[in-house]
Amino acid sequence: MKKIVGIAFLFTFFSCADAPKEPIVIDIEELTIEKIHQAYQNGEYNSQQLVQAYLERIEQLDSSVNAITYINPDALSVARELDKSMDGDFESKPLYGIPIIVKDNINVIGMPTTAGSRALLNYYPEEDAFIIRKLKEAGAIILAKSNMAEWAFSPMHSESTTSGTTRNPYNLNYVPAGSSGGTAASVALNMGAVGLGTDTGNSIRGPSSHCSLVGLRTTLGLISRSGIVPLMLRNDVVGPMCRTVEDATRVMEVMVGYDPTDSITGYSEGKTVGNYRQFLVENGLEGARIGVLRQIMDDKTDPEIEDLFNNALGDLSALGAVVVDPIQIPNFTELSEDQWCSEFKQDVETFLQQYVRSDSLQTIEDIIQVGTSSEFAERWLKNYANDKGRWGASEAECLDAYRDSRRIAFRTAIRSVMDSLELDAIVYPTWNNRPAKLDRFEEEYKGDNNQKISPHTGQPAFTVPMGFLTDNLPAGIQFLGRMYDEATLIRLAYGYEQGTFHRKIPELD
Repeated sequence: MKKIVGIAFLFTFFSCADAPKEPIVIDIEELTIEKIHQAYQNGEYNSQQLVQAYLERIEQLDSSVNAITYINPDALSVARELDKSMDGDFESKPLYGIPIIVKDNINVIGMPTTAGSRALLNYYPEEDAFIIRKLKEAGAIILAKSNMAEWAFSPMHSESTTSGTTRNPYNLNYVPAGSSGGTAASVALNMGAVGLGTDTGNSIRGPSSHCSLVGLRTTLGLISRSGIVPLMLRNDVVGPMCRTVEDATRVMEVMVGYDPTDSITGYSEGKTVGNYRQFLVENGLEGARIGVLRQIMDDKTDPEIEDLFNNALGDLSALGAVVVDPIQIPNFTELSEDQWCSEFKQDVETFLQQYVRSDSLQTIEDIIQVGTSSEFAERWLKNYANDKGRWGASEAECLDAYRDSRRIAFRTAIRSVMDSLELDAIVYPTWNNRPAKLDRFEEEYKGDNNQKISPHTGQPAFTVPMGFLTDNLPAGIQFLGRMYDEATLIRLAYGYEQGTFHRKIPELD
């Protein structure tokens, strides 16, 4: 579907009477929101021309990585209308004319939402997800949908029945992790200005780390998930995947807000900040106190990862932070175990009822009946169809991070250590191990650090590039903060990024 649709749209764009009369060359590599807005103000190009430039790049590069599933047929017409109404007011439309790539489990009117599954291949939502409405109101242009792990099941790789497997743009023989690998690969390759992913346990931060991006998993409750195909709503978060901390902050800021259709956002009332950009302080690490959680590392940690991480700690110190190394979370192993709950069956059936509304697709058994080309996805569908309740020994009820006693105890233990040591954040490698080879993803996957803390405690966790391994494979460092303290994490992550600049552009062979 993707290749045929994409080519057809591009030919339409070149022949469209409303397209720019004189094509111009736009260098879109590493463009930021600020640079785009400056170019608009200076009259260097308009949003139609920028959209066309990104579409040309998708056509040029996507065959190598297989990241894009569907191109928005209305992208140029939306850009044209924006150009007509442009008055230079970037405060009321802070994402004016910014082309964004959206993971294929997020509802966008006029575009299919498949979650990588054959069962949803013909599902076209009747309304935008809450966050998509907010992004559009801010002037963003939905450019395309991106490939993902089917039903977001895999933290390891990004393979779907609808579009196949996505490759890592830094080394095509390796995975971009899962499940938001399509967003990661496309944004890393500058196929769009910014991107969106979702994260149940790993899926924003893992692919961002593997593709030299900034990925923000915000506090559970800060941003709405309504209109998004769930994996486990008790953990699910949607967030930005961008090339810079500033762009990620700008996108995040627009999405923050209470949504009556997602009750967990009620916890955020009174705890948010209207302007998160004010915390983009270049020397943001000066005087900060940062704890090092080596408990999350083990004797199987890749030596190159450990070397990069130790170098990153040196950079944090050189940039003015006080690094407390190591810190200890009492009973960390016990608190982090037995936290997962199998809620996919309940959550996905609720989504089918509320949004898909198909008589032939109402249950997980209906999904299984439709079938999948992925043995991995089929295995997990059957597991979820039979599993009920918490994984592990406990029989406790599955509850959100604000009501589950085990989750609260875990978060309290971390906060107590942070408070006693007066820490602003805790850091650790985003993954302890290298990306896996595509053809050995299950064999080479040794677990990741993303699933240990933040999904269960509800705390925000941001990953930022910390360098490269051999074979040109990226790695990231993760900053964990207190609930609703995105402001501090933005300050620290931005300070680290500005002091190191580890990101570089992929060079496809």
